[in-house]
Amino acid sequence: MKMGIVGLPNVGKSTLFNALTNAGAASANYPFCTIDPNVGVVPVPDKRLDKLAEMYNPEKYTPAVMEFVDIAGLVKGASKGEGLGNKFLGNIREVDAILHVVRCFENDDIIHVDGKVDPLRDVETINLELIFADMEVVERRLDRIRKLARNDKSLSAEVEVFEKIYKTLEEGLCARTLDLDADEMALVAEARLLTLKPVIYVANVDENDIAGDLADNAGYAALKAHAESEKSGIIAVCAQVEAELSDMEGEEKAEFLADLGIEESGLDKLIRAGYALLGLISYLTAGPQEVRAWTITKGTRAPQAAGKIHSDFERGFIRAEIVSFEDLSREGSMVAVKEKGLLRSEGKEYVMQDGDVVLFRFNV
Repeated sequence: MKMGIVGLPNVGKSTLFNALTNAGAASANYPFCTIDPNVGVVPVPDKRLDKLAEMYNPEKYTPAVMEFVDIAGLVKGASKGEGLGNKFLGNIREVDAILHVVRCFENDDIIHVDGKVDPLRDVETINLELIFADMEVVERRLDRIRKLARNDKSLSAEVEVFEKIYKTLEEGLCARTLDLDADEMALVAEARLLTLKPVIYVANVDENDIAGDLADNAGYAALKAHAESEKSGIIAVCAQVEAELSDMEGEEKAEFLADLGIEESGLDKLIRAGYALLGLISYLTAGPQEVRAWTITKGTRAPQAAGKIHSDFERGFIRAEIVSFEDLSREGSMVAVKEKGLLRSEGKEYVMQDGDVVLFRFNV
């Protein structure tokens, strides 16, 4: 799962990226500090996997991972090549989802490229650049497929959906505001439209706000209403707090969060939001050699889930032996699970559930 971090210069993108990944990207107080996209791979915290590790004391512990890509700050005119626009618009096309960092705090010591903090204006600036870039892509696509559709009526559905998207973009709206069905999404997938990617707005607030209820932060309230209007996700983080947390571990980290009155770190929030946004779940495998979390899309059937481990597992799938993590954790061992009849044998039509602990049987 690859998440691209975007936003205007100086909104806290690289500070947040550094905190999330400890990758050490430069975060100076001027535009275009991030010249090449920085990439950090972060393990997904999973207490279930920790419990399985206690039970099995495995040789290997392999969590699921999330990849964060820190993309340089976009500015007005990026779609026409202003700043470092074209290059970074291309980088955004490669990610699964967008984390759009928006500054929702005042600080005279940190320059704002437009001279004043205004979350909705900042969002509009970025979104318009993505919309302009998508309009060029859709125009080219329509020119080509309209000609082909004269002799191939099967392309009429594709023409129709791209025309619908172009009309939406012309109105200054992102393509994701359209309620496209699965067939329509399949028709436009190859175009990799920027405004069709799912988005989580990350409101970068100050320490006082993150520890409070955000009720007094008008910028956050406006951003939240905007996110809800386009069915996007939104979370509030304080990039500076996350930077401090990144240097802490264990008890010290827990105490720091408790002192601030925060239940979980920004990383945990982002990962949960990312999984929900992309419709992802994890199943688990466990044994003395390895405990591991495997990320799949919600609704995946057992053979395809097995294929995540190895293509032979899917090709020669016989059955999946499954117990829920809750049952295994409560009973304390696989032997106890079997004695109580809690281990299930599932076939090819079984839809995997989050937290399934599974052993796949196959033959090739």
